Amino acid sequence: MKYTTMDFIKLNNKIYRNTQMYLDKVLKKYQISSGAYPYLFMLEKGEGISQNKISKEIGHDKAMSARTITKLIKLGYVYKKGDDRDNRAYRLYLTEKAREVMPQIHKEIGILGAFITEDLSEEEKIITTKALSKIFDKTRQLKE
Repeated sequence: MKYTTMDFIKLNNKIYRNTQMYLDKVLKKYQISSGAYPYLFMLEKGEGISQNKISKEIGHDKAMSARTITKLIKLGYVYKKGDDRDNRAYRLYLTEKAREVMPQIHKEIGILGAFITEDLSEEEKIITTKALSKIFDKTRQLKE
């Protein structure tokens, strides 16, 4: 197969769209979308971070993060508390409701990961992950 840049970009876009559609379908029972679960994962790793920090870490603009966090608050998955050092800032935390569903969300994403890589050997998974990490690092320069 001959490699072209357009084929590579199209393939990445199609993979992204397919996985997002699948995640939207399986996460619907929790009333969250494929764009919302990374916020829950970030908070699971380290609660008490600011909305700005989570926005930077995930790579979404502030407006998108604000909308997503507002939705997660309305759904009862996240709450915010004022920052003791900065009256303008808030710290974000998971609710008990979020803690209860996190294992199921991890399971759904694990199922997806296992499915899309089932035809790859361990070596191919490692090579693919390393290559995608290099590409990701390079694409971060596009934001600068």
